[in-house]
Amino acid sequence: MSQPDAIMVRIGEGIALSQRGERDAARKLLTALWDEIGPDGDPLHLCALAHHLADLQDDVHEELVWDLRALEAANSVTEERAQEAGVVGSVRGFYPSLHLNLGEVYRKLGDLDRAREHLEQGRAAAGFLADDGYGSMIRGGLDRLADRLNAPQGS
Repeated sequence: MSQPDAIMVRIGEGIALSQRGERDAARKLLTALWDEIGPDGDPLHLCALAHHLADLQDDVHEELVWDLRALEAANSVTEERAQEAGVVGSVRGFYPSLHLNLGEVYRKLGDLDRAREHLEQGRAAAGFLADDGYGSMIRGGLDRLADRLNAPQGS
C-alpha cells in the first residue's frame, strides 16, 4: 500500500477547518500551502487547493480567480497522477463541480451568458460522476443553478 499524499492530507485538513466554520484558519492554511507549492506545482494539488480556496473568498472577483485557477490546473492532471493520489473515478469527474462553481460565480457577477456556458459544460460532464452522494450533490447543484438562471430577473 502506498503512502498517503502528504499535500492532499494537508489540503484535507484545510477543508475540515472550513467545514467546521473556521474559514479564516482554513484560508490561511490553504493559502500558505499554495505559496509553498508555487504556481508550477503538481496540477492535482493546485486544482484541489484552488477549488477549495475559491469557496473561502469573501470577494466574488477573488472567488472567480481561484475557480479559474482550479479549472486550468485540472486540465493538466493526468489520469495516472489522479490514480496515484488515490482519486476515486476519473479526472473527468472533476469537471462538473468546477463548472458548477464557475457558473455560480459568473451568475453572482451578472454574466449570465458565461454562467449558462459553464452550466452546460457541467451538465455535459455530469455523466462522469458516480451514482453516489457526491454525484447527487453536484447534479443537484447544477439543477439549482439552472433554476436560478431561468428565474425571472429581480426574483
